[in-house]
Amino acid sequence: MLDTLAINFSEFTFIDLGSGKGRTLLMASDYPFQRIVGVELLPELHRAACENLKAYSNPSQRCFHLETIRADARDFESPADPIVLYLFNPLPEAGLMEVIRNLEKSLRDRPRPMFVLYHNPLLEHVLSRSTMLKKIAGTHQYSVFAAAQ
Repeated sequence: MLDTLAINFSEFTFIDLGSGKGRTLLMASDYPFQRIVGVELLPELHRAACENLKAYSNPSQRCFHLETIRADARDFESPADPIVLYLFNPLPEAGLMEVIRNLEKSLRDRPRPMFVLYHNPLLEHVLSRSTMLKKIAGTHQYSVFAAAQ
């Protein structure tokens, strides 16, 4: 999915909401993001992610500023940076609606480039209803949305 974005990765922060044990964070580190942030609610998954990030070593790694935060995705405040946000069905519909409302508020308060990569887009209709996000690519396996400029 990242290869569909024609962006300068070094200008973006990659965020994975519902990052689990951190696998996607490690995969994203093959790209030269400014930084990579995982947000995970469950303590045991957060602990596993911390250990995985600490132990990770790969010659293809291009981003070394990785962190994981134990928090509820619905309460997470997006940084003011340009963002690539990754979702793999981290929440039920009501929770995802809340996350999208928070993203919209963040974009209104601090307009900037933002992309949402939605893997296994079972609740794509939630993102499609947004006036701040427009679908720019996708297959039956994923959807890519961009902040409307």
